[in-house]
Amino acid sequence: MAKQTKQNPSDRQKDVDDRQQLYTDKYFESGHWLLKIWQTIIAILGWLAVILPITITVTSFWASFNPKIPHIWSYSEGIAEIKFIGILLIFSAIMASIFSVTMTLIQNRKRDRLVEQWPTFNPINQRKRKDTIDNFIDNRFGSQEFRENVKTYTVQPEQNLDTHQIQDLYAQHDLDDIG
Repeated sequence: MAKQTKQNPSDRQKDVDDRQQLYTDKYFESGHWLLKIWQTIIAILGWLAVILPITITVTSFWASFNPKIPHIWSYSEGIAEIKFIGILLIFSAIMASIFSVTMTLIQNRKRDRLVEQWPTFNPINQRKRKDTIDNFIDNRFGSQEFRENVKTYTVQPEQNLDTHQIQDLYAQHDLDDIG
């Protein structure tokens, strides 16, 4: 037998609060100074490992066009590679833009032709379906007021729903939009 209980609103809020606290991080807790110092140093070194090579490469490339910029390195092969990678990146950006715009146009056209033109359900029968299911549930499990205000409700085995009972109910009342 399945039992249904109505939760108190404060219990539901407690459940939500418990679910929101999924992890902890000692870095943001009070104390743990050695951990904070160590992780901050690692983070700074990581950012330097990203920013420093980019700065050196951009400065060296810029120095090949402007003699006032200090030359960190000036290998002609490196400059040619940077130009080649720049051309590849520009080509990739153009191709990605063309693909994105094309797919957007195709999807908008498909949506206009199919989805917005034909509803996926019969809006006229929607209210009739709601009334039918409400009456069915009221007959089987009691009135809505009773169901919402009862503390404990035991579902009898004969009250369990069959696999396609709701679909059969709609078919009996000629409210089945699928067929």
